[in-house]
Amino acid sequence: MQETLITVSKSFLQNCLGLKERESFLVVTDEAKKDLSEAVFLAGKELGAEAMLMVMQEREKPGQEPPTAIAAAMANSQVVVCLTKHSLTHTQARKNAATAGARLATMPGITPDMFLAGAIAADYAKVKNVTEKVTELLTQGTTVKIEKQGYGLTFSIAGRTGIASTGVYLKPGESGNLPSGEAYIAPIEGTANGQIWIDGSVAGIGKLTSPLLLKIEQGRVTQAEGTVADELLSKLGDGEGRMLCEFGIGTNDKARITGVVLEDEKVYGTIHVAFGSNNTFGGTITAGVHIDGVVNQPNVWIDDILIIEKGNLKECIRKTIAKMD
Repeated sequence: MQETLITVSKSFLQNCLGLKERESFLVVTDEAKKDLSEAVFLAGKELGAEAMLMVMQEREKPGQEPPTAIAAAMANSQVVVCLTKHSLTHTQARKNAATAGARLATMPGITPDMFLAGAIAADYAKVKNVTEKVTELLTQGTTVKIEKQGYGLTFSIAGRTGIASTGVYLKPGESGNLPSGEAYIAPIEGTANGQIWIDGSVAGIGKLTSPLLLKIEQGRVTQAEGTVADELLSKLGDGEGRMLCEFGIGTNDKARITGVVLEDEKVYGTIHVAFGSNNTFGGTITAGVHIDGVVNQPNVWIDDILIIEKGNLKECIRKTIAKMD
């Protein structure tokens, strides 16, 4: 198993991050993911990089900052992989490292199975192409409507810039999830109103066995119903953590719903919303938490144009994407 994990790690380090000999390479991990991280560290070492492995105490929730020593090391490395239980994607440490020129991939919650199958096995040239075009739709759009099970949520994205998480981070300052394949954006704070039916998974909670219904007023979760409702609200806290902060569309046709949101939110034709911090990708919320919820087979409109119908992104978006070519 270890040799296979090292082989897979060498492949994505070269193809997705462009790791080269003598480059400074940092793997950030915690006790929960130390075993997998050692395989990535050894892969970097075998590729001739100046490889380092830093182990921290497990964070309490997604979006919580790492220790200052690790944040500093991230900003002083050329290539960084953050392989942790809880996500470091939407942290200032990740943003600062990218600003300093690091090529960086976050892999929160990844499992051995996810290393060997699913989203990691995608054709990332194809994923990159689709993701960038869907991202452009978000950047050009002004309003979004999501509908599922008769419940609807609307919000503004006017003036915000979409982010393409392509899984390919070859230039200094490029960063995102790995495995990847999503286009996402920070909605205008306070504009979201309605209800959303979440039936895929929730970050830090896992795959849902029964749906979660959230009521959102002026951008803030005001009511939650479902078996995991109390757990979610507890994780979000009573402050800015309850604000809608992200809308994303999955673009990876190899991704599966596994219960680990890192892969779940990449599933082609799903959408996800998140609550908490978005100051690291164009928003204004700093909450110390960022939790995503995935919706299967939604209907989605951007500026009254149906782009996803019951999860069928390929057909609904095909003509729109073709116009961009």
